[in-house]
Amino acid sequence: MERRKFLKNSSLSAAGLVSASTLVACKTEPKPEAVPAAMVPTTPNPIKPIVVCTWNFFNASEKAWKVLKEGGNALDAVEQGVMVEEGDETNETVGKGGRPDRDGNVTLDACIMDKDGNCGAVVCMENIVHPVSVARKVMEETPHIILAGKGAEKFAYEQGFKKEDLFTESTKKQYEEWLKTSKYETTINIENHDTIGMLAIDENGDIAGACTTSGMAYKVAGRVGDSPIIGAGLFIDNEVGGATATGVGEEVIRTVGSFLIVELMRQGKSPQEACEEGVKRIMKKNEGRKDFQIGFLAINKNGETGGYCVHPGFTYREYSDNGHKNREVISFYE
Repeated sequence: MERRKFLKNSSLSAAGLVSASTLVACKTEPKPEAVPAAMVPTTPNPIKPIVVCTWNFFNASEKAWKVLKEGGNALDAVEQGVMVEEGDETNETVGKGGRPDRDGNVTLDACIMDKDGNCGAVVCMENIVHPVSVARKVMEETPHIILAGKGAEKFAYEQGFKKEDLFTESTKKQYEEWLKTSKYETTINIENHDTIGMLAIDENGDIAGACTTSGMAYKVAGRVGDSPIIGAGLFIDNEVGGATATGVGEEVIRTVGSFLIVELMRQGKSPQEACEEGVKRIMKKNEGRKDFQIGFLAINKNGETGGYCVHPGFTYREYSDNGHKNREVISFYE
């Protein structure tokens, strides 16, 4: 059943269950307050198209930019952009070649979100190279937002995706070596360099985003970080802008980080100011801690960008008609 028909039929069925007394009561309830209009100041010459992504993923941002320059939309650009890293076996933190959990299973997480607020995600999915594309199918072909584990994998096969071993010789050897001690530790800007989050604005001024990862190496089986969680690892509001995150996902989830940053931009903060506030709120809850990295990246409707992180070392790629740049960001701990 098509997604729209499913939702329409579900709505009609639910409506039939509403009692007359409930309807009367609803009439006496005060109207909810309207969501305040975005305070992002408009500029006469916004930067578009433009694409940004976490870390120095040159090839991914180049692919997304090509889609945009050929007149493609932001949603296609972010999907095809992050797919580059999902398919790169030398990138051992995303897609094929991602490091496994402590039980030896390579599990992938991803999400995608479009200009209309539609979104889809998969978590703990095995044997599929491109989880971001499965997430898009969840968004477009089902009434759901998140599919998990074996259910997500089964859905992928039904949609025509092929089963493939995600281990590589390199990650197999690393896992065998890790088993000798089975020690888990978080290495700043190395192990937590585990995510590509991408945001794009197309020629129409529409915004989309995607985020994909294999998660923390040797994580407890079943662990899911922020990357596939809408509002945590990624959030898009086409009136305002978008944000994405990288690093220790647990801390991003606790503050619903990407949603927070977009809302701060709605209130009038610049992308840079919003990212700084997002990190500072996390650090306020973790006073004195220096054992983890978080990096936020944001873009507003005007194409202005910003980033901020806990420790030095986080960078982001930016591609527009102004050039293709790798931008270093300032950090909470200098």
